[in-house]
Amino acid sequence: MTRSMTRSITAGPLSRRALLAGATGLLALPVLGGAARAQGRGPEDLRKAGVARVGCEAAYRPFTFREGSRIVGYDVDLAGLLFQPLGVKVEMVDTAWAGVIPALYAGNFDAIMTSLTYTKERVQRVGYTIPYTEATQELLIRAGDAAAIKSLDGMAGKILGVKLGSAGDTMKAGLEAKLKAATGKGFSEIKTYDDHPSAYLALSQGSVDGVINALPTLTQVTKDAPGRYAIVRDIGPRNWAGIGLRKEDTALKEFLDGRITALKASGEIYALQEKWFGIRMQLADTVPTFS
Repeated sequence: MTRSMTRSITAGPLSRRALLAGATGLLALPVLGGAARAQGRGPEDLRKAGVARVGCEAAYRPFTFREGSRIVGYDVDLAGLLFQPLGVKVEMVDTAWAGVIPALYAGNFDAIMTSLTYTKERVQRVGYTIPYTEATQELLIRAGDAAAIKSLDGMAGKILGVKLGSAGDTMKAGLEAKLKAATGKGFSEIKTYDDHPSAYLALSQGSVDGVINALPTLTQVTKDAPGRYAIVRDIGPRNWAGIGLRKEDTALKEFLDGRITALKASGEIYALQEKWFGIRMQLADTVPTFS
């Protein structure tokens, strides 16, 4: 069920989850959808309307989440900066994630945020901007092991924890092969859990030595338990998320690509990342391609 609750903010200086990558609702839409317009919307259309509406899932910290009746987070602050030159209000539209792409094409909002990761299927249906956040799978370890586990190689002979059906679960065989090639031995064991919190608990209790999950989520875990965990980078291949747009909205994509590039050059996007994630992310300058 799609939620229709919105929050209006004035665009100004600072005015999920593992995403459901396989959700059928995200993949059921034709490339342009039945509601596609012959002529796309651009920044001037938003300026005339006086509002930019952004679809989000307000339950994915720290991208978009609720504090009382307010939607806050990295994406809320960033949207304010992105649309600031247009002098418009920004409405964050809390939406059921499984139907977010059909809702975009139905005209419920102008863009999708909340870490819409790039996939081969989505880039055929969505007009993505360049990356504005990382979504790379990385390794969570105990803080006390940070000196010993500085890379994937440090996990040789140790126990890895993954969530069943997660990106980490699909990566485990490749990580095992990479580890064996580099060190001559793989993990001593790979344990599978029904959810990530169970894996984090096992890590804190010493039942596993590392847990794989998306970098933005792991930064939230470390913030919620200061001094307990550390993150090891460069474990998996780079992955990012962009802002999702209708394919025909090419002028809006060009505008937002320019704004992301400008905010990278000014350092403002990295300041927001440090505020919400505690780290500065590595952002590609182009939309990833898929063979």
